[in-house]
Amino acid sequence: MSSSTVITNIAALVTNDPSLGDHSPLGLVRDAAVAVEGDRVVWTGESSKAPATDNRVDAGGRAVLPGFVDSHSHLLFGGDRTEEFNARMSGRPYSAGGIRTTVAATRAASDAELEAGLVRYLAEALRQGTTTFETKSGYGLTTADESRALRVAARHTDEVTFLGAHIVAPELADDPAAYVGLVTGEMLDACVPHARWIDVFCEQGAFDGDQARAILTAGKAKGLHPRIHANQLSQGPGVRLAVEVDAASADHCTHLTDADVDALANSRTVATLLPGAEFSTRAPWPDARRLLDAGATVALSTDCNPGSSFTSSVPFCIALAVRDMGMTPDEAVWSATAGGAAALRRDDVGRLTPGAYADLTLLDAPSHVHLAYRPGVPLVAGVWRRGVRVH
Repeated sequence: MSSSTVITNIAALVTNDPSLGDHSPLGLVRDAAVAVEGDRVVWTGESSKAPATDNRVDAGGRAVLPGFVDSHSHLLFGGDRTEEFNARMSGRPYSAGGIRTTVAATRAASDAELEAGLVRYLAEALRQGTTTFETKSGYGLTTADESRALRVAARHTDEVTFLGAHIVAPELADDPAAYVGLVTGEMLDACVPHARWIDVFCEQGAFDGDQARAILTAGKAKGLHPRIHANQLSQGPGVRLAVEVDAASADHCTHLTDADVDALANSRTVATLLPGAEFSTRAPWPDARRLLDAGATVALSTDCNPGSSFTSSVPFCIALAVRDMGMTPDEAVWSATAGGAAALRRDDVGRLTPGAYADLTLLDAPSHVHLAYRPGVPLVAGVWRRGVRVH
C-alpha cells in the first residue's frame, strides 16, 4: 500500500482552485496543509483541519505552490552557441539562421551525448521547481536524427513534440517544397510513435502559413496534436493558423495584431509567452497585459534552447514577466503552473487539488510573490514529483 503524507504549517498555499481559500484564480489558502497519498493530492485546506496520515512534514511557515509546468523547451541538442550569444550581445541582430549551427552539432552527437544533455537540463529544471516539461526535436532535420531525438526524449517525459519543421534542412535549402514533403511523409511516419505533439516554426526564414498548415494538418491526420511557434520575429499568419487548427498553444506571440489577440481570446489556444527569448535577443517584450485584458489564456515557459533562450529557470521567467511584460505576480505564477498545464491540455498537473498529481514546490519564502520580488535568488527549498521528494 502507498503511504500518506501531510505537509503542514504552510504560510501560503497556491492551489489554482478558485473555489478554495481567497477565491482568487490562485485559490490561495493561508495557514494551509496539503495531504498526499501515493502520487496524488487527496486533500487541501487549512492546517487545523488536516487529516491524519502516515507521515508529517512541517513546511516551517513557507509557501507551497504547484510544480512549474514548462510547456516549451528544446533540450535535445549538441554543442552550444556561446560565440553567437557573445556576438549578439556585442551588436549583431538575432535571426533564425543560427539554428543551422546547432543542427550540425546535434547530427554529430551520439545518442548517449544527447541523452546526457537532456538529463542534465531536466535535473537543472527540477531543482528550480519544474515538475512537468515538454521538449522538442528540431535540431536533426533528417528522418533518422529527428526520430532518434524523440526516442531519447520519450524515455524522460510524456510531453514530446515533433519539430521537424524548425527550419528547412540545409541540404534542401533551395527546395523547401521537397523538405515539406519529407516532413509530412517519411519523417512524420518515423516520428509519430515517439511524440504526442507536432510543431512548426511559422516565420520569415522558416515556414510560411501555407507550409505550416500542410505540416500541422498532416500531423493531425496521424494523431499528433498541433502547437506552433508563432509571431516571434514579426507579425504573420501563425497565431490565426494556430486557432484555425485548434492548436493547444501559439508560442512566442511577440508581434500581435488586434485580430490575433481577438482570435486567441475566443479560442482554446493558449498564448505561451517565452520571455527568456526576448531577454537573450534584446527583442521587444510580449505584451502579456494586452492578452490578459482581452481574455486570452496565457502560459509562461522557458523556451530553453542553446541559441535564443539558454535558461531552464521558470522563476527567472516569472520575474521577467512581472518586471517587463505587465503581469502581476499572481498572474505570472498562475501562467507558469495552470497556464502551462492548459498549454499541454492537462488538468492533472499545475494545481494542488484532490486528484491532481502531487507535484509541489516549497519556497524558502512566505509567499509566491517572492519569485518576482527576489529575482535571481535560489528560493526553491524542496520539490515533490508525483508524491516523492526529489529535491
